[in-house]
Amino acid sequence: MAPALAPEQLRQAVYDNLEHLGLDALDVVNLRVGGFDSPTPGSIAEPFTVLAQLQQEGLIKHLGISTVTAEQVAEAQSIAPIVCVQNFYNLAHRVDDDLIDSLAAQNIAYVPYFPLGGFSPLQSDKLEVVATRLGATPMAVALAWLLQRSPNILLIPGTSSVAHLRENIAGAALTLSEEDLSELNSIAA
Repeated sequence: MAPALAPEQLRQAVYDNLEHLGLDALDVVNLRVGGFDSPTPGSIAEPFTVLAQLQQEGLIKHLGISTVTAEQVAEAQSIAPIVCVQNFYNLAHRVDDDLIDSLAAQNIAYVPYFPLGGFSPLQSDKLEVVATRLGATPMAVALAWLLQRSPNILLIPGTSSVAHLRENIAGAALTLSEEDLSELNSIAA
């Protein structure tokens, strides 16, 4: 499904969400620009300006962008402040390393989607070795790596069960050593 980028689609989506949620304003609205797993190049000025106008009208408190390039981040910032960027990123898929560092320097949250690999969970012998050494699940280790990767990373891993939720939470309690980090960093190399 293509993202809604036309001005009337964006306005209607915000109005619909406000009505369905019974709110006067949405806390954060992310403009999703790219495809399923990668950004679509080009200007985002028109759709982002619509969201900035809705923010000025008091219907949106904060703005974010999703599935974007560093250039699109800069373009959005020239229109209105952003509080978060949500892109495809995990232990194995690390295209946004430089972007994460740039956003961290600006105190902007980076929210990786598919932090555990998406429809095909992360699988790596190195990840298994580190998890075994720590007495944790590979997914908990993958989440711990993300949390230690940068202070601006905000995780929202999906879950379908209480057991899976407990595994995800366990990742927040793990501290990875320099040896662990080195081994895990080599997965994407």
